[in-house]
Amino acid sequence: MEQRRVGLFVTCLVDLMRPRIGFAALKLLQHAGFAVYVPETQTCCGQPGFNAGDRVAAQQLARKLIAEFDACDYLVIPSGSCAGTVRTHYAELFAEDAAWRARADALAAKTWELASFLHEVAGMTAPPGHFEGRVTYHDSCSGLRELNVKAQPRALLARMPGVQVVEMAGCEECCGFGGTFAIKYGDLSGAIAGRKCDNIRASGVKTVVLGDLGCMLNIEGRLARMGDPSTKVLHVAEVLAGMTRSEV
Repeated sequence: MEQRRVGLFVTCLVDLMRPRIGFAALKLLQHAGFAVYVPETQTCCGQPGFNAGDRVAAQQLARKLIAEFDACDYLVIPSGSCAGTVRTHYAELFAEDAAWRARADALAAKTWELASFLHEVAGMTAPPGHFEGRVTYHDSCSGLRELNVKAQPRALLARMPGVQVVEMAGCEECCGFGGTFAIKYGDLSGAIAGRKCDNIRASGVKTVVLGDLGCMLNIEGRLARMGDPSTKVLHVAEVLAGMTRSEV
């Protein structure tokens, strides 16, 4: 039987700041039996421009992404915010362009956030990685509210014998990042991040797991500024793939 072709959109933030997440996602998709396509020309989904009101720039990047991935059977993204942009906001971007709206809708229909894809489509029962310890999970806003990503990553983590998920208070509350929100409203963002970090530390665990690198960097930075450089902040792909060290 021919392998289904999965397009992996790494995201610009992962590519620039934490490429290990991209390699972990690749490992997981290949372990699940898919042929993975990673175009070297991929860059950004257009989300920053869309959020900032620069529709022209956002449309240019969206057209580029659609052209790169619309031949794939699935598009999988290790980020709820980027997956949410493709799946829920591209239609708005091309509301007045029938041809590109049709292509955007077709791609949106086969776009998945990584953990959701592994759980719901791939049916992964035994993640290939190994991890020992108690972790808590932060629900990133876009993944939770735009794509209903909540139970899927927890179910995957529960299938790892060495992992115990401990729920923190306010696990669904924002970390304060919100893309340009953190830049425009720094004081408010910092206060929200501080509350999130207080909840992480109060859970009694030393590892927080989540599905969006923007949130990871925000939480990681805030923990360090609070005098806590030891709490690990990991992407769920890193844990599931057993790629939590800095070699990659």
